[in-house]
Amino acid sequence: MTIDSHPHLSRSQLFWQGALAMVPLSIAVVPWGLLAGSFALESGLNVVESQALSAILFAGSAQLVATGMFKVGASLTTMLLAIFFITSRHLLYSVSMRDKISPLPLKWRLGLGFLLTDELFAICGQQSEKQFNRWYALGAGLSFYLCWNLATLVGIVAGSYIPAMNELGLEFAVAATFIALVIPNIKSSPVLVAVVVSLTTSVLCALSGIESGLMIASVAGMLAGYVTESFKGRAS
Repeated sequence: MTIDSHPHLSRSQLFWQGALAMVPLSIAVVPWGLLAGSFALESGLNVVESQALSAILFAGSAQLVATGMFKVGASLTTMLLAIFFITSRHLLYSVSMRDKISPLPLKWRLGLGFLLTDELFAICGQQSEKQFNRWYALGAGLSFYLCWNLATLVGIVAGSYIPAMNELGLEFAVAATFIALVIPNIKSSPVLVAVVVSLTTSVLCALSGIESGLMIASVAGMLAGYVTESFKGRAS
């Protein structure tokens, strides 16, 4: 069901429709949230600090990296730089959705900008300007935010009673979530090439022990996708 096919829906109906669309991804991220909460506690943060990390930063991969770096005593500058590179993909998300978001009032731009995650982009990023609805996006984004913070809270509480919770294999949820986000969006040869190149490069960097493998794989994938898109355009 597309949003624009039901223009008679009220704001609350659109809100709950967005929340319902986000349910599968919200469920998939629960183990990830449990891991983030327990790992933050294990890294030396107290309960309030661990929960605030999810409430304010609200970025799963960045949180795990930040807490890991905090645990080994990394400097604030190093942590901020790492988080900047890890979350830089959100700049691409915002550019992609600019035409949909820019006409909205400032409070909506700031709110949806804060809630813009991989999951929200997966649901709303492919919508046309006609299909996009602010209340639908708010329902999807806010429900995911609440689910993430609730999962983090449970992880913090469970981490207080279950030792070495990060060794239970919950980190697989990170890979599973991103696989679920990427696969449905492989609809063209440039995207397929970008995914294959990124995957291959990341595996090779991991086997070679290169710490910046994630960054290298991301750049390699984007370049490969761009080159493929360029050749495709010239051929057509």
